[in-house]
Amino acid sequence: MSRYRNSNSRICDFPTVLKSETEGFLLRFLYRTWIGRSLLWILIQPWVSKLVGSFLNLKVSRWFVPRFIRKNQIAMERYFESYESFNEFFSRPLKVQPRLSKLDFIAPCDGKLSIFPTKEIRNISLKHSSYHLSDLLGNSDLEARYEEGYCLVFRLTPDDYHRYHFLDDGKIVKQVSIPGVLHTVRPIAMANYPVYFLNQREVTVMETKHFGVVTQVEIGALCVGKICNHSVSNFKKGEEKGKFLFGGSTILLFLEKNVVDLNETLIFNTKANKETIVCFGDVLGRKR
Repeated sequence: MSRYRNSNSRICDFPTVLKSETEGFLLRFLYRTWIGRSLLWILIQPWVSKLVGSFLNLKVSRWFVPRFIRKNQIAMERYFESYESFNEFFSRPLKVQPRLSKLDFIAPCDGKLSIFPTKEIRNISLKHSSYHLSDLLGNSDLEARYEEGYCLVFRLTPDDYHRYHFLDDGKIVKQVSIPGVLHTVRPIAMANYPVYFLNQREVTVMETKHFGVVTQVEIGALCVGKICNHSVSNFKKGEEKGKFLFGGSTILLFLEKNVVDLNETLIFNTKANKETIVCFGDVLGRKR
């Protein structure tokens, strides 16, 4: 298996998880029964997530933290351990930032990673739902730029670090908010709805120093009341770009053709129907 040494001087062996993971009773009820789908229509509305988010900002919500840590087996040695609310815990910062090398193409966040050639997205299903490239980007003008490149899908789950960072030095060319609903980003939802097109999104077009024009799309999910992007024009590699509040969520990265040599293991895992578990700062490839 091909391996990259990441900037923290450790070997990434890239653990994986099958995309066909077992779903809980509640999600099966919501997405696979007609009664559940009726209730789901209410739950995916943004005002519901905002209401949940308001409660999770209260001090009383911090009592849910210990059980959440145990249930999701969160490695707390990465984080500070004093929080005033559940939301403060959920969007917790890292104790130590990874050391990053200029020419390494890094993961901008934690997540379960899949990689797709964008020329295939136009004709095949992505995560069980059919998409056109312009649907994912929210802009048909960007389609030609990425039609021969790659789309990297980072699916964040409750055990992950929920802040995300800039992957290179550069400047923001354009930033757009796209309204929508808030389905879960678990595979059970992907099998029933084109979630990446229906959910709330933030689209950021970035001109980077080493990796060309990269477009990043943050996608909200069930009980994610807010995608919090910082207001910046110019950025440095590793600087925080923003964070998600409570819930799962997804980040899409679009790369131009012939810009990055991606680790072939990551592409092989996707073809084998597996997601690769990555952390912020892990080296996914090198500048071509």
